[in-house]
Amino acid sequence: MDSDKKVTFQLLLTVGTAVIGSLQFGYNTGVINAPQKIIQSFYNETWFDRYGEPIPEASLTSLWSFSVAIFSVGGIFGSFSVGLFVNRFGRRNSMLIVNVLAFISAALMGFSKMAASWEMLIIGRFVVGLFSGLCTGFVPMYVGEVSPTALRGALGTLHQLGIVIGILIAQVFGLDVILGNADLWPFLLGFTFIPALLQCFLLPLCPESPRYLLINCNEENKAKSVLKKLRGTTDVSSDMQEMKEESRQMMREKKVTILELLSSPLYRQPLIVAIVLQLSQQLSGINAVFYFSTSIFETAGVAQPVYATIGAGVVNTAFTVVSLFLVERAGRRSLQLIGLLGMAVSAVLMTIAQALQVQVPWMSYMSIIAIFAFVAFFEIGPGPIPWFIVAELFSQGPRPSAIAVAGFCNWTANFIVGMCFQYVANLCGAYVFIIFTVLLLFFFVFTYFKVPETKGRTFEEIAAGFSRPAAAGVEKASPEELNSLGAGDSEL
Repeated sequence: MDSDKKVTFQLLLTVGTAVIGSLQFGYNTGVINAPQKIIQSFYNETWFDRYGEPIPEASLTSLWSFSVAIFSVGGIFGSFSVGLFVNRFGRRNSMLIVNVLAFISAALMGFSKMAASWEMLIIGRFVVGLFSGLCTGFVPMYVGEVSPTALRGALGTLHQLGIVIGILIAQVFGLDVILGNADLWPFLLGFTFIPALLQCFLLPLCPESPRYLLINCNEENKAKSVLKKLRGTTDVSSDMQEMKEESRQMMREKKVTILELLSSPLYRQPLIVAIVLQLSQQLSGINAVFYFSTSIFETAGVAQPVYATIGAGVVNTAFTVVSLFLVERAGRRSLQLIGLLGMAVSAVLMTIAQALQVQVPWMSYMSIIAIFAFVAFFEIGPGPIPWFIVAELFSQGPRPSAIAVAGFCNWTANFIVGMCFQYVANLCGAYVFIIFTVLLLFFFVFTYFKVPETKGRTFEEIAAGFSRPAAAGVEKASPEELNSLGAGDSEL
C-alpha cells in the first residue's frame, strides 16, 4: 500500500485520541437540552429557598437563556486563545493541559445541585465552553498536521464525527430513564470528566505534531522519528521534503499574529474563504432545525418526540461517516456545494410542509423527511468541511492565527443564532426557513466562485495558489491552475 494512504495503528490512536476533544464539544453542546425542565425546577426551588417566593417567569427565562448561551461565550474566548497555546506548548501538550478546564467545569456543574447554586452551573458552562472553544482549534490543526496528504480530508472529517457522536451520546444519556432525571442530572452535566480522564491517559502515548517539531522547534530527527511511526515506513522523505519546503517558506513569512493576518492583503482571500465557510456552517439553519424538530415530531403525532429527535441524531452521525468516505473521492469543494444545495432544497420543502401542516395533515410527515434530509446534507458538506479546510488554506506561519479567527467567527455566529433564533422564529413562524434558504444559496454561489479544491494538494501548493497571482511580478496562473483553485475565479 502507498505509505501516503496507509492507516497505521499509531496514526489511528493519535487521531482517535485527539477527536475525544471534538466529542467533548458535541456532548456539551447537546447535553443542556434534554434536562431543561428539570434544571429549571432546580432554579425555581433554589430561588424559593433563598427569597421565599417562586422565581418570576421572566427571570427564569433569562437565567435559562444565559445558562445555554454562556457556553458559546466561553467558546468565543477559547477559540481566540488557540494560538497562545499551540505555539508555546505544542499541539499535543496544549490538548493535555486544557483538560484541567474539563475537570474544573465537571466539578462546578456536578456539585451545583448539592451546593444549591445555579451560579456554579453557569460558571461551569462558561468553563466547559472555554475548553470546547480551544478544542475546536487544537483538534483540526493537530489532525491535519499528523495526517498524510492523501488522507487529510477523511481523517479531518473525524473531528465532525466526534462532535455528532458527542451530541448523540448527550441525547441518549439525557433520556429520563438514564441520567436526564431529577436525581441524576448533575452527573449528566458532570460526565465530561470521564472523556477528559481518558484523553489524559492516551495523549502521552501520542506523538507531538511532526510539523511543530520541525518548523517551530527545529528538531529534524524527532520529526523524522515521529513520521516513521505515524506512516509505518522508514522512507518519509516526501513528508520531510514537504515540511522543509514549508519551513523555508516560513523563514520568509515568520509567525503571523492575528492583527497581521487581518491587515495583510496576502492573506485576505484565504481568510475571507475560511470565515465564510465557518458562517456557512452556523448560519445554515442546522441549530434551528434541531430546535424545531421536537415540535414538528409532536405535530406529526409521534408519541415520544424525544426518540424521533434521537433518530435525527442517528442520521446526523450516519451521514458524517458517509462524508468520511466521500471527502477524498469527491473533494471538499464538490461536497460543500452538494451539501449547501441539498440543504436549500430541504429548507424549501420544510417551509411548504410547515405552512400547509394544518390544512394537509400528512404534510407533517414531509416535515420529518425534510428534516432528516436537511441533517444528512449538512453532514455531507457544511458540517465537517469548514473545520479542517481552514488548516489546509494556510501555511504554518499564519495557520494558528487563521484557525483562531475562523473559530471565533464560528462561535460568534453560533451565539447569535442561539440568542436571536427564538425571536426571529416567533416573528416569521413557518417561513423562518426561507431566511436560511437565502443564506444557503448565497453560500453556494460563494463556494462555487471562490473556494479552491484542496484535495490531494500539499499545504504549500494550496497557500501558493492564493498568493501566486496576487504577488507582484509573478507569472499569471494558467487556466488549468485557475480551474483547480475554484471554478471561474480569476482573482485566485
